Amino acid sequence: MGSSSAAEPRVADYWHPEGEAVRCELCPHGCLIADGKRGICQIRENREGTLFALTYGRVSAVQLDPIEKKPLFHFHPGTEILSVGSIGCNFRCGFCQNWHLVLGQASLSPAGIPELVRAARESGSVGIAYTYNEPLIWFEFVMDCAREFRKAGMANVLVTNGHVSPEPLGELLPLVDAMNIDLKSMDPDFYRKVCAGNLAPVLDTIRTASRSVHVEITALLVTGENDSDDAIRKVVDFVAGTDPEIPLHFSRYFPQHRFTAPPTPPSRLETAHRIGREKLSYVYVGNYHLAGSEDTRCPRCGATVVRRLGYRTSPIGLVGNRCASCTAKLRFVV
Repeated sequence: MGSSSAAEPRVADYWHPEGEAVRCELCPHGCLIADGKRGICQIRENREGTLFALTYGRVSAVQLDPIEKKPLFHFHPGTEILSVGSIGCNFRCGFCQNWHLVLGQASLSPAGIPELVRAARESGSVGIAYTYNEPLIWFEFVMDCAREFRKAGMANVLVTNGHVSPEPLGELLPLVDAMNIDLKSMDPDFYRKVCAGNLAPVLDTIRTASRSVHVEITALLVTGENDSDDAIRKVVDFVAGTDPEIPLHFSRYFPQHRFTAPPTPPSRLETAHRIGREKLSYVYVGNYHLAGSEDTRCPRCGATVVRRLGYRTSPIGLVGNRCASCTAKLRFVV
């Protein structure tokens, strides 16, 4: 998709020279990158004192997905969205389900932004989702693409780990309509040891983003790592303290990459759903069929407003963004 020129690396944003190296400022790692080397994300490279974004205009996947797959349950429910990804990540999660993308073990093709806009429009997509790998390390391309999708009147969605510095986040947010942000744990040691990242910047991203765009949060419950009652409660408490109407998705883990622990026990998912509903308006369970846990109920009257089964969505009790039964205004973008 697109011309070969679309795939040329471009000079990166957010860096400065430091001695004979360059310091990347895009994410909290702040990688000091020697000439000829790359940062932890593996897609930002120092070439003779200039930092280049190697994957600008290069994609590993382009496909049409249900918006619920992101997962976004409260953003244009029942629609489809053009989804694009590349390679690389600034985390190294031992349980990563897309590890082949993180490690760059996927072929790339050039993708021109006008072609992506046209593909989205022709397919009836609500917009574009930057997903599959970590989109925030693809910053330059996401910025340029997001500007054109905004001009075209279509939505920009990020599916992200939230590990980004405040300045680039602040530059990008005015172009973003919705985000699903991973909150893997409230334990800083979990982030350091399991993900090779930092918790505090992720929490800052959630707080900042939730003030200006539609945000939903995904918490993957990894067996024996972050699925205790106490760990679940800490996640729920943070979300409730930020905004109790943020939809929270508890997702079932399956063995992937370097992790061999068995899948999340159903009892843990049931417990997480129960604990979440004690303080939050909207709590869901993903990657496992727990009866009723995908449906949206009105927090005021309890009526089912959206029924879901897999990716089949039926807004049976939703009128605009209000409950058809009691007219309460609900946290939906439609």
